[in-house]
Order: sequence, then C-alpha cells, then structure tokens
Amino acid sequence: MNDLNSKNFTSHLKNYAVTYMFIALSVFFIAVSGLDINYVASQLLLRLNRNAFIVMALIIPIIAGMGINFSITIGAMAAQIGLLLTISWGVTGVPGILLAAGITLPLGLIFGYLIGSLLNRMKGQETIGSLILGYFANGAYQLLFLFIFGGIIPLSDKVTIVGATGVQNTLNLTGSVGLSTAIDSILRVPFLQTVYVLAAVVLAGSVVLWARKKITKTRFLALSIGAVIVAGIFLLPPVANVFNGSHGREIRIPVVTWLIIGALCLFNATIMRTRLGQKFRAVGQSQVVANASGINVNRTRITAIMISTVLAGWGQIIFMQSEGIGTFQTYAAHEQVGLYAGAAILVGGASIDRATNMQALIGAFLFHSLFITAQSASSNLFGNAVVGEYFRAFLSYGVIALALILYAARSARQRKTNLMAMAAQNGAAKE
Repeated sequence: MNDLNSKNFTSHLKNYAVTYMFIALSVFFIAVSGLDINYVASQLLLRLNRNAFIVMALIIPIIAGMGINFSITIGAMAAQIGLLLTISWGVTGVPGILLAAGITLPLGLIFGYLIGSLLNRMKGQETIGSLILGYFANGAYQLLFLFIFGGIIPLSDKVTIVGATGVQNTLNLTGSVGLSTAIDSILRVPFLQTVYVLAAVVLAGSVVLWARKKITKTRFLALSIGAVIVAGIFLLPPVANVFNGSHGREIRIPVVTWLIIGALCLFNATIMRTRLGQKFRAVGQSQVVANASGINVNRTRITAIMISTVLAGWGQIIFMQSEGIGTFQTYAAHEQVGLYAGAAILVGGASIDRATNMQALIGAFLFHSLFITAQSASSNLFGNAVVGEYFRAFLSYGVIALALILYAARSARQRKTNLMAMAAQNGAAKE
C-alpha cells in the first residue's frame, strides 16, 4: 500500500510539476514585489474576468487530441471584425456587444471549418500547424484592415483613416462608443458577499444531493467541509480586509461576466456527457479505434475546432470590453492571444492531451499573478523593471516548450511500451 501511495504521489508531482513551480514563483514574486496586497488581489480578479473565458476555449480541442489550438488567434480576429463593424454602425452598450458576438458566430464557424480541414491534413502536428496558421491569417487580417475596409468595403469615418484607406490604428471603446464595460457594469457585487453566497449555495446543494442520494457521504462531507472552510477563511479579519476596502478600494465582482464564464464551464462539462463529447474523447484517445467504432474522425475534429474558434472570438469580446482596456488596438490586439492562453492552461496542470475547467481557471490565476508582479519584483531584485518583461516572455514560451517536450517523451514511452507488449504477445503466440 505504501509503495502504491508513493507511486501515485510521484506520478502526481510529475503531472503537476509546472503548476507547483508557478505557485512557488507566484508567492515569491508577490512577497518581493512590495505591491499592496489589495492591488494584487484586485488586478488578479480583473485579469480573470478578462481572460478566463478565452483560456477555457482551448479545452475541447485538447480533449479531441488536437493539442493547444493556437489558431484561436483567428477567432479573436473574427471578434475584432465584429467589433469594428459595431463601432462603424454606431451600435452601443449591450446591444453592440450582442451584435459583435452575432457577427463573430458565423465568421468563427467558417474560419473554424477551414482551420479544422487544414489541421486534418497535418495530423500529429496540430499544435505547430495551428501556430503557423495564426501567423498566416494575420497577414490576411492586415490586408483586410489596411486596404479592403474603408476602400472596397466602405465604413464610417469613426473607424477609417480620413483621406486614406484602411482602419485607424486605435479605436476608442469608451464615451459615446459605449462598448467599454458594457457587460461588466451591468451588476457588480462585493467579492466577499459573492464568496459567502457561493459557499452557502454549495453547502445547501450538497445537503440536498446527499438527502436525495445523488452523491456519496464522502463527497457530501468534502463539499460541506470545503464550503465552511472557504467561508471561514474569508471571514478572518486579515483576509477580509484585503477585499472589503480597508486596505484600498472595495473589490467587486462583475456578476454577468462571471455568469457567462460559469455558463462556459457548464457547457464544457455538459457536452462531454453527450454523444458528441464521447466522440471527442474517443478521437483524442485513439483515432484508429475511433474510426473502427464508426466515428467520422475528421468531422469530429473539425467540429472541435469550430467550437473553439467561436468561443475564442466571444472570449476576445469579453476581454476587449473589460475594465481597464478602453481602446481597441486594431492591428495588434489579437497577436498574443493564443500564446498567453496556451501558456496559462498549461500552467494550470493541463497537457497537450488533457484539460479541465479547473485547470484553465487555476492556470489563468497563476499565470497572471506573475504578470502583475514581475516588473516590480524585477525592479526590487535587479534594479531594472525591464528584466520582468523578458521574464514574462521566457515563461510564456518556456512553459509551452516544456509541455511539448513532456508530451513527446510520454508518447515515446507509450510507443515503446506498446511495442514491448506486442512483442511479448507475438512471442507467446509462437510458443
């Protein structure tokens, strides 16, 4: 039993080594940065509001065995086309956001179909292929915004360069445009109040489920005790003071934004219980076995990419309208979307072939905790804040490279094990 526990613990450490490393780095950077804890907490929640949705857009292709879908950059481009047209037509507020999302939907489906069709021709190299597709699409995007919009396709003077063709480099989302914080500002509630309400809901829900014999006693105790502990931690004065305004401004949660994020969590969890979700899993585990079972592998993979592309586009809209953005960098807003989202989900413990909602949320939290504190920590440690910028880039590319190396090593070990098993079977058959 001890050997089994030791083996499980070792396997757990191997799978989540990057996550634990980032936890340690986050704690260290927060400590040496000298930043006020209220500021760090508020910025972390703000970045989660912005980025959680788009990070979770990567989950379905990973489960379907297509690796990190860096082509979500193209989904972000579709969203920016929707936002551009919305601004040009003068639609403001929530209707403007809905219009942009509506335009993104067909564009994302079309782009996703094309991406999936191309990735089906480079099976086994989807991660690299999607990265290259993102770079290729960026050239077409620049052509569209520089020469076609405002030239061949007329737009209003709100978005085009007066006296020339093309779209302005920076578009304002605030003021009369009315798109900035259109979703975030619908309803905001104090963070502590949200925590207490959620803890109460989890506690009550666990009691009801246990009474109806929907969960085991162990699960009931885990949920109940966990909810009580979380509520108790945030009731402690040193913790509560970080969020209630005693050390700065009171931290509030944009409820509608988080309801949308929660809806995506529910969608990801629910679709995996459907026939389509089972196809995703089957294709991700073995395309040969899935094909033998009568599953159209290529169609399933295309569907996964189409869903991911649309979700990424909607995630980009949530990002662009969020607090603290205010402007739309027309030619550059999409460029790092795939890189940062991919690095974030890997930091949370996901890999090239497995991912969950919780891993996406934890990864976004840890990844952005370093982004917030890197410059101040580098300034205090090395006397130069620029080092923090290089460290951010190093982490982003380094985490992705490490994930690819670990996946390649694990695949090689699996192939070796399979070959040894086949050799043993052939030897036994000959005897």
